[in-house]
This record gives sequence, structure tokens and C-alpha cells, in this order.
Amino acid sequence: MLAVLVGAYVLAFIDRQILGILVQPLERDLHVSDTEVSLLQGLSFAGFLALSGLPIGRLVDTRRRVTVAAAGIAAWSLATAASAFAQSYNTLLVCRSLVAVGEATLTPAAHSMIADSFPRRKLGLALGIFGIGSYIGSGAALLIGPVVMALQQKGPILLPLIGPIRPWQSVFLVIGLPGLVLAIWTATLREPTRELSHAAQMTLTEAWRYFSSDGRSILLLNVSAAFTAMAVYAMGAWIPAFLIRSFGWTALEAGAVYGTIVIACGIAGTIAGGAAGDFAVSRGLAAGRPMIMALASMCAAPCAFAAALAPNGYLSTAMLVPTALLGSMSLGILPSAQQAVVPGHIRGITASLGVLMVNLIGLGCGPTVIALITDFVLHDPSRVRYSLAAALPVMFAVSAVSGPIVCAAYLRANQKAAE
Repeated sequence: MLAVLVGAYVLAFIDRQILGILVQPLERDLHVSDTEVSLLQGLSFAGFLALSGLPIGRLVDTRRRVTVAAAGIAAWSLATAASAFAQSYNTLLVCRSLVAVGEATLTPAAHSMIADSFPRRKLGLALGIFGIGSYIGSGAALLIGPVVMALQQKGPILLPLIGPIRPWQSVFLVIGLPGLVLAIWTATLREPTRELSHAAQMTLTEAWRYFSSDGRSILLLNVSAAFTAMAVYAMGAWIPAFLIRSFGWTALEAGAVYGTIVIACGIAGTIAGGAAGDFAVSRGLAAGRPMIMALASMCAAPCAFAAALAPNGYLSTAMLVPTALLGSMSLGILPSAQQAVVPGHIRGITASLGVLMVNLIGLGCGPTVIALITDFVLHDPSRVRYSLAAALPVMFAVSAVSGPIVCAAYLRANQKAAE
């Protein structure tokens, strides 16, 4: 089950991040601007992903989770494949919105299924393993760049029954259609036994009552993680451009190097974060998970600053390694920290709330903050390194300084859950 869910997460992030390497052909063929493309990648996508997550979280808590996940995978895969036939910006916007709605099913369903399938002492590691899919997918999207660039030079591609299509259109087909196979495989998984048998009778009023009285720890956890996610998404959006503009790298070099860093550090950091949280809890540190989250973000801040202002590309990428490692470590702990202190009958909606905040604040704002500083404060695209140096440490620092407040609320929630 865990392997299938990781595979689905990889596909989700490839589908989500692929637009970053298709900007030029999209702008040329659909006659759109940078701002319109940024809406496809950021705020519009994040908005549909986040807001649709709440009703989907309710479905996860009251219906068969395997079915919900399989339907979501099929929906976003079909929407990705349909993007290949978009002849206008509006059509592509609708397709990308449907991709976001489909992807909104996976995280709450997977978190709930994993939490009911693994003992609590191994929950951090299990959810950490699931989390590596996001980094493998994000890095793979960057590594696909050389293939896309090569296709662009060959002109239209002739497909049976379809006819000639542009290279960027073929990319959507290649990454979308395999998801249908994975959706069928997901549908065959065994539904885990829920921790609480009365889950289906849980009402929205009861869920709201719980979060109103005992949800402060979850809210603070999500806010702290959202600022780390803001930095991580900002890096994903602008580090390749930074390497190109500051050090004269080619797009292929920047994508290959940073894509490799994202995959390697994402896997290591996410698994290490989950395992470290489990270890801390096993040693009696009830607030060990949020404490490690805050420490990781605190250490990432100076690394990000050094990476942005490094005198050459080699030193910069060397500093990006600990930055990416610590950022993924912090975010890798979030799912187990959430699931460990909430009742089993609201795990889906708990995960959906995390998705909402992390994506609205992180994905929706992170890349845009860097662009606003570059365009309206520095007035020079070549100075994007200074935007990164100014913003990334602050984003990580806000996450870190909220640590003591998060830990205090988390301790109270943990004690109540134990009762």
C-alpha cells in the first residue's frame, strides 16, 4: 500500500511541477504572458487544491478511502492528458484546475490510511516515506527538461489516431496516461481498518467542535510548516533562474543540478525527519516532533542566505544541499505530528487543513514574494539572488521562532489525546 501511494505522490508532483519547464513553448503557442503562466503554476492551482481539500477530507473520513484515492488519481491523470489538447489559455486553466482537484484527494486519503496501518511508534517513518514522493516528483520534473528541450528542436510529433501534436503537448500525454494504470492498482488495495468504528457517523458539527476546542496545536503546526513550505516552493520556482542569471549556467545545467539536489535531499531529509520525530517520542519527548521541525527550519535560514550570496555556482549549490535537506526534514515531520494528536475519525479533514494552509501560504505566496521583491524593489531580474537572500531566511526564521508556541500547545493536545 505504501509503495503504491508513494508512486501516486511522485506522479502528482510531476504533473504539478511540469509547467515550470514548459513556459516558453506555452507562451509562444497559446500567446500568454508570464503572469498568466504563473497563475497556472501558483495561486490558481493552489487555490483549487486547497479549497477542494476540505470536502474531500470529509469524504476520506466517511467513505472508503481506497476508492476516494483511486478516483482522484484517475481524475488528475485524465485532466493532465486532456491538457495536451488545449488550444487556448482558458481551456488549459480548466484542465489544470481539475488536476488540482484530483490531487487534493491523495494527501488526506494517504495520511489516514497510513495512520491506520502502522503503529504510532513507526508513524513518522511511514509518513516520511510517503512524503519522499513529492521530492522525487519535483526533481524528476526538472530532470525532464533536457528531454523537452530536445523534443522542441524536432518539431511536431505524429501520433496514431491523434495526428500531429506539438512537443509540449506530448509531455502532458506521457506523464498523464500512466496515472490511469496506477489508479486501477490503487482501487485493488485493501481498505485499512479505521481506528474508531464510529467514523462514518461523525458529523461536521462534531469535527468543528473538536477543532474549536482542541485544534490550536494543529493550527499552529500548519502555520509553522506553511512558512517553511513558502521557502521550499520559492526555491523550487527561482533557484534554477538564479543559477542561470547569476552564474551563467544553461537551463539544462541548472535543471539537472538542482533537480538532483531536490530528489536526493528530499528523500534523505523527509525520511530522516520522520525517523527523528519517532526517536524523540520514543525517548519521552512528547513535543519532540514540532521541536525538531523548528530546529531544522532555524538551521536552514543561514544556509539559504549563504547559498543566495555565494560567489560562485559551486559554493552556492554546496549550500543548497543543507538548505534543501533541512527544509524537507522539517516538512517531513508535519504529517506524523498532525496524525499523532487527533482522533482517528478526523484524520482526513486534519490532513486537508494542512494541505490548505501549506499550499495557500507556501505554494500560493512563496514564489510570488520573490518575484515582487525582484520586480518592484530591486527592479532588475538579474538581482534575483538578493531577493532570495532577503526572503528565504525570513521565511525559515518565522517557522523557527514559532516553535516554542507550537510545542506548548502540542504538549497540551498530546496529554489530552493520551487521556
